[in-house]
Amino acid sequence: MDLDSDEENVNEEDFYSFLNVPKEATKDEINNAYRRLSRVYHPDKHLDPALKAKAEIMFNKTKKAYEVLSDPHQRAIYDSLGKKGLETEGWEIVQRTKTPAEIRAEYEQLAEERAERRKKQATNPSGNVTIAINATDLFNPYENDLFEDEYDSGLLSKFPNIEVSSMQFTQGVDFPLTQKDTCTLSGQLQTQNGTGGGGVNLSWRHLFSHKGWAEVEMTAGSGPAISLKGFRTLTRRFFWNGGTILQFTPEGLRPGIMSTLAMQIDKHSIGYVSYHGGVRSMFSTQIVRDTEKNRYNFSIQVGVPHSYVQLQYTRKWLSREMKLRLAVKLGTFGGVVEYGAEKKVSKHSNLSFSVVCGVPAGVKLKIRLTRANQVYSFPIHLCEEIMPSPVFYATIAPMLLYIVVKKGIVEPFLKEEKSKKLEKQKQNNFNKLLEKRREAMAAQELMQASYSRIKSEEEKKKGLIIVKAIYGRINPDSAQDTETSNDIIDVTIPIQCLVKDSKLVIYENSKSDLPGFFDPVLGEDKVLQVIYNYHDQPYEVTIKDKETLRLPKTAHRTNGT
Repeated sequence: MDLDSDEENVNEEDFYSFLNVPKEATKDEINNAYRRLSRVYHPDKHLDPALKAKAEIMFNKTKKAYEVLSDPHQRAIYDSLGKKGLETEGWEIVQRTKTPAEIRAEYEQLAEERAERRKKQATNPSGNVTIAINATDLFNPYENDLFEDEYDSGLLSKFPNIEVSSMQFTQGVDFPLTQKDTCTLSGQLQTQNGTGGGGVNLSWRHLFSHKGWAEVEMTAGSGPAISLKGFRTLTRRFFWNGGTILQFTPEGLRPGIMSTLAMQIDKHSIGYVSYHGGVRSMFSTQIVRDTEKNRYNFSIQVGVPHSYVQLQYTRKWLSREMKLRLAVKLGTFGGVVEYGAEKKVSKHSNLSFSVVCGVPAGVKLKIRLTRANQVYSFPIHLCEEIMPSPVFYATIAPMLLYIVVKKGIVEPFLKEEKSKKLEKQKQNNFNKLLEKRREAMAAQELMQASYSRIKSEEEKKKGLIIVKAIYGRINPDSAQDTETSNDIIDVTIPIQCLVKDSKLVIYENSKSDLPGFFDPVLGEDKVLQVIYNYHDQPYEVTIKDKETLRLPKTAHRTNGT
């Protein structure tokens, strides 16, 4: 469930679920499902005026689902954008395209563009906050109480001295001018040991095509500067970006140049060659291999002020939304080993920490929280030398902090937010839910004749007989009565009507869209429980809402009397 949405999409009917066919259903399967439901809901099958009126509603729904899924163009639009796509912008693309494959491809591109636009609108402005903390007094190996000044022997002198050594703030806002032109205004402030500075940047980027763009940027602050940047795709495997900068300082004009040439080595690997020239010049080579589960990064840099060799490895666990990182860096400055982890804590937020052990850097703990395009970093300098105690605490403390924050703050907050949004969804869609309930009851009433016929046929041959079927939020620890509970509904009749030749298959769509069903607990987890007899033997099964159900199965056999 998407908690970022204020409304549950109760209006969006699932035609596949209504016809009880899989997403990849063939035309014959769709035709057979249409004929099966038409035999139940066709108005000519009912003489009673009240039933005939209900049948007309259900038959029109059946006909609409069949018309969409049996037409390749409409089906392609429906698969991409749902029912709303058929009503509005979908037909604009049909007029310009020829095949369903082209429709799907164009809709995928449009969906990606819309998602990107929504992301930019939701995450602006972008920013970065870095607060460096000096906590070396916590693990000072040379601290000796014998040499304490007699005037500093008070209680406050017993506490370690922890201070903020530097801060840096960066903030930027994008202003789209046209589809190809974007203006960006950003600023940065930094301070270290009581001194600092800042600047304001104004840039304009023009997109020539998907192959290239150019950007001009003006900077005011620590000396005005102007820079030109660009990107260009050269071939299918090569692309380039670079630029030049001119900075005006009291010492004179300082030019600089940047250039990177990249090559797509294979499907998962890219190589980079970069050069930065100016007051500080450097040349670097980098190879990045990124697969579904692993990421490798090897780089070499030669230049001023430092030269180094670096190897990074990242292990990904997509199911747990977590990454583990290890990096080794050796150069003219010394050596560094860094290890850490990153965990997705919500839809838009990632929390990461890493421990850095190096010579002569000592031991540092880095904590970073990423919320959409906002980044908050807290590098904490623990010790100027490598010692076991700061390494141990830097490794264990973030884990304990994460568990405490997650269990004590994040999970209760998300649970409360989910509860509020579910309640709001129910209130917003109260009338729709009542309508769907009435529609489900009407469908079951229209199924009575088919239900009695199919059940009688199955009883004669001791086939598949549905004894009881309920759908909704089922509490296994307590007895529930479908007549009084608002969390479940009795679906014995529609389930029996799906039986054919002593077999039943319900595909992996939400069961709430099946004829005779509705969602009794909007937005919450639901299950379907079926008690049935087959060859006079008792069976029982409980499945999740979007799980495929196939009856009968030996695994469902119970030890009933």
